[in-house]
Amino acid sequence: MAVQQKNISELALELGWAISEMKSRLRQKIQTTINEYDPDLSFELVEILGLLSRNNGINQQEIGNKVSKDKSSITYLINNLVQRNLVERVAYKNDRRNKQIFLTPKGKHIVETIYPWALELYEKAAGNLRENEINNTLLLIKKMTANLE
Repeated sequence: MAVQQKNISELALELGWAISEMKSRLRQKIQTTINEYDPDLSFELVEILGLLSRNNGINQQEIGNKVSKDKSSITYLINNLVQRNLVERVAYKNDRRNKQIFLTPKGKHIVETIYPWALELYEKAAGNLRENEINNTLLLIKKMTANLE
């Protein structure tokens, strides 16, 4: 009995499921680690802090695009971070309505504490994969994402 060949759309669907499952597992494990550090922090809040550690000073719209959240969700999350003194909003000089988001020293400290734990999990997920395998997969996923634009 021959195994039926999967068509490109079925393979793309399976890839999407696999990516979603990996993200879900990583998220659960990272949240467990976050809970040990501070039970009041959520994965979403830490995700934004991590993003700002690499792109400090971007605006809420850019944050929303990078973490795939809508405007109202991002506003809620940023307000939460501001109340905790983990980020601050700073108005652009040319446009006071538009605000840049910056990490505070307290926010930087949390990133410096939690980020290494998250990297350990990603390293575990990478296992014995070679760098070129990950780079090729990353290129593939970016191409597929661009096809949806």
